[in-house]
Amino acid sequence: MPNKRTDDLSQDAEALYEALNQLVRVYQFRDRDRICCYDVSVTQCYAVETLVKQGPLRLQALAEEMFLDKSTASRVVDTLERKGYVSRVEDPEDRRAVRVQATEAGADLYERIRADLIAEEKEMISGMPAEVRQGALTLLRQLTRAAEIRCGLVSECCPGQSKDK
Repeated sequence: MPNKRTDDLSQDAEALYEALNQLVRVYQFRDRDRICCYDVSVTQCYAVETLVKQGPLRLQALAEEMFLDKSTASRVVDTLERKGYVSRVEDPEDRRAVRVQATEAGADLYERIRADLIAEEKEMISGMPAEVRQGALTLLRQLTRAAEIRCGLVSECCPGQSKDK
């Protein structure tokens, strides 16, 4: 005989799957439509964001951060370099190696896109009570953490630390 708790958990998991699936789709469309106005793709924007937040990275490290293969990351960087949003610089730890860094124009681009998307978030949540907003934020952080652990992106024992780093 099925356990009520198991049935409830299964129903909650299914409802969560459906809700998150729809949310991700909506955000993908939103990001594509908003970010393309800045003459970059969503992937290019994520690359600039990663470099702004983390500083110069070797191409392989950038690819890993973005869950891309190195050849795809290389094409993304090539395009961004032509547009003036990133540059390649000598790696101070290994003069044979190169790091990719965001340029001033790239950092400015990221800040403009970020401000635009945050303004849109503000509009979307403006009618929600503070406790709902905070509850949603808490839940999303917990779901993100659980997914990172489940996918092996971070270690369960060391919060905030990637397994490979």
